[in-house]
Amino acid sequence: MDQRLSLVTLAVEDVDRAREFYVDGLGWSAVVEEPGEVVMIRVGAHVILSLWARTEFEAEVGSTSWSGVPPVTLAHNVATRDEVDAVLDTARRAGADPVSGGTDRLWGGYTGYFADPDGFRWEIAWNPGSIAEIVIPE
Repeated sequence: MDQRLSLVTLAVEDVDRAREFYVDGLGWSAVVEEPGEVVMIRVGAHVILSLWARTEFEAEVGSTSWSGVPPVTLAHNVATRDEVDAVLDTARRAGADPVSGGTDRLWGGYTGYFADPDGFRWEIAWNPGSIAEIVIPE
């Protein structure tokens, strides 16, 4: 098996609301849209973010259950500390729950979090280490 990730699927309560946040609010572009069922957004050279109706998701993969914050985070790395704050501001204007503002981290980076309409946490991060060479597009 090749070492790669092709698709990240988030089970959302309301696909139209999720689309409004990601496409209309954040300004991302959908590559596939089935109203009320799924919205797919290309987020990397070979990576798709799929916003799939939770009922359809559960019909295929089984029941989901959690209380509180979904047990996963998604990260969007940027090239500078200022970009962290700018992206967090964009997300807030799009209607995100501002979980935490930009904060210096013990490991040397600077990150903040927001939650999308279904509570999925997005980390916006500036990483001064070697990982930045892998995750920041040239």
